Amino acid sequence: MAMQGHVIAAQPPAESAEDIGSDKESQILDGAALIFARDGYEGASMSRIASEAGVSKGTLYNYFSNKAELFAAYVHRECSRSIAMIFDDLNPDAPPAEALMHIGSTMFRMLLSETGLTMYRMVVAEAEKFPELAESFYGSGPAKALAHVSAYLQRAAGEGQLQVADPDFAAEQFFALMQTHLCMKRRLRLIAMPSQEELEHVIRQAVKLFLAGYGTKKESVLF
Repeated sequence: MAMQGHVIAAQPPAESAEDIGSDKESQILDGAALIFARDGYEGASMSRIASEAGVSKGTLYNYFSNKAELFAAYVHRECSRSIAMIFDDLNPDAPPAEALMHIGSTMFRMLLSETGLTMYRMVVAEAEKFPELAESFYGSGPAKALAHVSAYLQRAAGEGQLQVADPDFAAEQFFALMQTHLCMKRRLRLIAMPSQEELEHVIRQAVKLFLAGYGTKKESVLF
């Protein structure tokens, strides 16, 4: 969906098929990531993105008709990569304590990474003026991650490993527990990327508290 004030009235002529390689979209998104991180959404221009990506404006417009569409694709790619790293390696047979430690620690590192922080700050800075950015970000990132966590919790509850009546709400609670202590300081650049030991301490305490509320007696004692 195009944003108000950013609709392209006329597009440059399309280039020939041989000018469009199979890796061009990824190349464009790599360039867009650098420009968005440097200039923010409003400050970024399609011309600078094309230049950074090493493509012509014609090639850029073959793939993305406007900046809003390009930003949505950039957010979708980065969030999809992050979510795949969190859930693709999840052992479906792992006990809840182990599974939640994996989900939490991987997700927490993504939240506090430079890419995660840059995307979050940019969306927050521009959300009032361009609410579509927030919608793209939330739909591609947090909403999908929470849906995965909710599905896991529902499955674990069905197998008798957890006691969860409302998996969607429980997933949001787990996400909130992870963000204590380090997340706000990191987002404000008051601290550098925490050490692995610091990250694991926060996630372990989050999992411990979560299992105290939703785990079976056996699971809570074992953790």
